[in-house]
Amino acid sequence: MMNIDTNIQFIKGVGEKRAQLFRRLGIATVGDLLHFYPRDYEDWSKISKINELPDGVRGCVAGHLSYPPELRQLQGSRILITAMITDGASFLKLVFFNNRYIVDKLKEGKEYVFFGKIERDSYYGERQMVSPRFLPLEECESGLFPIYRQTEKLNSRQIAKIVRNALDGIRDTLEETLPVYLIEKYRLLPLWEALEKIHFPKTEDEVAQARRRLSFEELLSLELGLLSVHSEQSGGICLVNRTEEFFPSLPFSLTNAQKRCIREAAEDMAGGKQMRRLIQGDVGSGKTVVAAALVYSCAKNGLQAALMAPTEVLAGQHYRSFCRFFENTEIRTAILTGSMTKKSKDMVKRQLENGEIDLIIGTHALIQSGVFFHRLGLVITDEQHRFGVNQRAALVEKGENPHLLVMSATPIPRTLGLIIYGDMDISLLDELPKGRQPVDTFLVDSSYRPRLYKFLEKHFSLGQQGYIICPLVEEGVSETELLPAEDYYKYLQTEVFPHRRLGLLHGKMKSQEKEKIMQEFADGKIHLLISTTVVEVGVDVPNATVMIIENADRFGLSQLHQLRGRVGRGKEKSYCVLVSDSKKEETGERLKIICANSDGFKIADEDLRLRGPGDFFGERQHGLPLLKIADLSSDEKILIAARKIAEAIIKEDSSLKLAKNKPLRQSVARLFGDDFSIFS
Repeated sequence: MMNIDTNIQFIKGVGEKRAQLFRRLGIATVGDLLHFYPRDYEDWSKISKINELPDGVRGCVAGHLSYPPELRQLQGSRILITAMITDGASFLKLVFFNNRYIVDKLKEGKEYVFFGKIERDSYYGERQMVSPRFLPLEECESGLFPIYRQTEKLNSRQIAKIVRNALDGIRDTLEETLPVYLIEKYRLLPLWEALEKIHFPKTEDEVAQARRRLSFEELLSLELGLLSVHSEQSGGICLVNRTEEFFPSLPFSLTNAQKRCIREAAEDMAGGKQMRRLIQGDVGSGKTVVAAALVYSCAKNGLQAALMAPTEVLAGQHYRSFCRFFENTEIRTAILTGSMTKKSKDMVKRQLENGEIDLIIGTHALIQSGVFFHRLGLVITDEQHRFGVNQRAALVEKGENPHLLVMSATPIPRTLGLIIYGDMDISLLDELPKGRQPVDTFLVDSSYRPRLYKFLEKHFSLGQQGYIICPLVEEGVSETELLPAEDYYKYLQTEVFPHRRLGLLHGKMKSQEKEKIMQEFADGKIHLLISTTVVEVGVDVPNATVMIIENADRFGLSQLHQLRGRVGRGKEKSYCVLVSDSKKEETGERLKIICANSDGFKIADEDLRLRGPGDFFGERQHGLPLLKIADLSSDEKILIAARKIAEAIIKEDSSLKLAKNKPLRQSVARLFGDDFSIFS
């Protein structure tokens, strides 16, 4: 008898050879197969007359084959098969490529149902259906047919038959994965019924019911896993809120958003529980001064703070900023980086351990074994997604439950934020300080390059600087149309700007080399920096006023917005030019969103809708499971509900040990797999 852990090869219709094909799709067990959800459905419930189905619309038509399929050999080994059907009133041409079996499957005079999209032949203009799916009329069942992600020698129809066999074989042994009290309270489908309806629905409403149940379970398991980590926190150091004493020393007024974020974090720190808060704000929204206010309050309570930045250049930038903020206070600030001399490092470490330093700013050097704190009360990390979970934890462990503040300039949609920072509270800096200028953004094709070079030269002559961003470091085998950074740098330096100093920056360079180039650019010694996306999180150069992004269609919207944030940081008007030769209409529309919007959160929402969460950051977030059915661009209400339910469950049963929560414990373990150890 089968269960969810049964090897896929023992399902009727699989066997050892076909099991290998399923493994290419990531399917090894019956459970894997049942949760291998259809990516789409074909609606065979309505059969249209040939002349009633509009061009460009997918649908079903029925007809008799007018004559046997005709096979023609094309150039090379390609094959073209054509046929003609009629429903008595109209004719429709059928076209198939490289499938000689069609000749045997379609019989003259027999009636079939065809599913596909009607198009116009580009030469004669006649209506045709290219590579439609079809069944004999007597075998066609009305309803929705599942379409699965396929692999070679394993098509969607074959997968559907095997899913059917698996569902029939496991019905009596399938255990419910949600507690009965949740199923009844939220009127959810039982598991077997949800799986039946997600794979073989009769109506769109059945798909919706099944998705609601399965998405709810997936998001609830996700939130339970994340909140379980959160609930393990011990009590934090209770601090008296001294932030308002800091405000008069600043040479500018804080925005209401900055005041709100400071208040939310300060209340956490005064509440007796360890603060874990994300300050999320667009480029230029003033996150650093929020952190400074909290550092001030921490120091005035006799505690130390540590800020970890991803690069030495960024650490140095923060050091200078905090020194300015604390110029009229008694806060003692120091920096610790890998490139400092041993003598300097030893002195800073000694002062830190003796309590002579209130704020230490540094890179990964802060988490080395020889660094000790007198009394660490606040940990700050900049650009959290650049650090691994272990690096952040290593710094936190240098104190006794210090408060944690994460600063991120990457606008993240609310739904994605709830997941990526699921173990944190989120504060939004959704207001820009006065005087911050929007960056004018334009979309052009590569024919504009000579004009762009003149545009750059004009700004260089005014004493300003610029960036050119390329998606590649060096020429790729299959991507020769792209501008590789190294080749482009050589061309620009020798042919276009021989009288200017150019710099090259990419991820394959050694750390010291990268730091040197970034520092020289920050110091104004380099006029034009040709870079890959490593500059996305980089040094603050107010003198840089022009950014040109080559092959802009290769980047996500949020990444383009992040790159654009490198300019417009000073008093001078700044510009961003997107260069793309893509002829795809959807690409043009996508890039125009950047040109028309300066709000990073609106752009992030649109990016999530267009690309989905899997590609949002370009690579998977460390420690987060991949979602199989929940859609973060449309399931926000389910996610928020799941979050509230998870919070209530964890409050009552933090380790999910109660008998009623046993199914949830198993669901969480299945979702997180090896990444999840909180219940081990």
